[in-house]
Amino acid sequence: MDDAAELMSRTSLHSFELDGQTWPTVEHYYQAMKFDNQTYRTKILNADSPEQARKLGQARLKRKRVDLKKVRTTLMTRAFYTKAKTYPMVATRLLETLEQDLVENSQFDYYWGCGRDHRGDNHYGKVLMNVRNKLRQEAAETQN
Repeated sequence: MDDAAELMSRTSLHSFELDGQTWPTVEHYYQAMKFDNQTYRTKILNADSPEQARKLGQARLKRKRVDLKKVRTTLMTRAFYTKAKTYPMVATRLLETLEQDLVENSQFDYYWGCGRDHRGDNHYGKVLMNVRNKLRQEAAETQN
């Protein structure tokens, strides 16, 4: 993984504060927010790695929040935006992508990624592009 991809990854070890907690990664935050159960959220928050957080977030026997499909993109956007605002190097690298289409090149994820056949929804790429647009807008407003 190159430096830019690492900085923009939801699994990079760039902790940030959001919703009254310090989250080790975007992945930890997103996986925890899938659940209303505060005890289970804390378990995910304290997971040793992003991979462990993802595994806990995919638990089939745990009840996920009923509005997850409506809010999942918002949750991911909030987490990555907060990461970018916390780490200027992340924001700078994202802004350096200019107008490029950003694609989450995941063979197995057709929601967040492009999928094996590149016909997936690429919502993570869209999250990155939306955050990039928000950062540009904020930069333009501070210049005026």
